[in-house]
Parts: sequence; structure tokens; C-alpha cells
Amino acid sequence: MQGVSEMVLYAKDIVDRDFIALPRSTTVFEAAKIMKEKRHGFVVITTEDGRPEGIVTEWDLVSKIIAEEKNPNEVRLEDIMTKEVISVKANDGIDYVAKVMTDKMIRRLLVLENDKVLGFITSRTIVKNLNEYVDRVSAQIARLQAPPF
Repeated sequence: MQGVSEMVLYAKDIVDRDFIALPRSTTVFEAAKIMKEKRHGFVVITTEDGRPEGIVTEWDLVSKIIAEEKNPNEVRLEDIMTKEVISVKANDGIDYVAKVMTDKMIRRLLVLENDKVLGFITSRTIVKNLNEYVDRVSAQIARLQAPPF
């Protein structure tokens, strides 16, 4: 029988591995085209070995390029990226992930494994997976409370 400790949901269990990683030298225009094509609202700026250096969101494009009337062909991701990337480790529990997102007031964060980007989790990801998780825990509790015969 599965124990209660095995019912913990970890970041690695719900991580979305479909993300865009680009080098810091990429132009904003190139990044925006890739974001549109892949229907993503952000890009992760990584080193050649996959370590995160920064993140650029669609809001960055609006506030730092369009509203400032900058030419996206002349601005590089390194010029507008947020360098303080908020992340969790792959083995962090969903409760910790949710607390970090709430405390930092963010909608997405990166999941790292061996200091490299494994993927990301959004608030939507947590809500989607939480219902399934609660159902699994409830079923486990019901089995533990059932008479042994």
C-alpha cells in the first residue's frame, strides 16, 4: 500500500518542460517571433550549459520596448532581462512552490535540477494539478480508514 509520505507532490511532478531558452545576445525582435510561433509568454536566458541568467516576459516587451519606443532589432535580451530569476528545486514540494509564488507575487517560476533549467511552473499549473492531487490523497485516506476485512 502506498504510504502517505509517497503522496507528496513535488515540483518535478508538475513541471512543464516546454519552454524557450535563448542566449543573452538574441535580439528582442528574434525572441518575440519565437515567442509568437511557440505561443509562450516568456523566454529564459541561459548560458551554453543551461544555467539560467535571466527571464524576459511579454510584459517586459510591452513596458521596456514598445512603451519606450525602442527598436526591437537593436535591443538584446540581456538589455531587458530580469536577472533575479526566482526558482525552486525539482525536489521541492508543491506547498513550498505555492508559498514562493505567493510570497514573491509571481505567476511563474523556474524549476532547476543540478542548477540547470528543467522547466517551469505557473499558478495555472498548480491549480490544474491540485484537484488531481486532492483526489489521490482523499482516496488514500479513505483506504487507510477502511476496515481491514
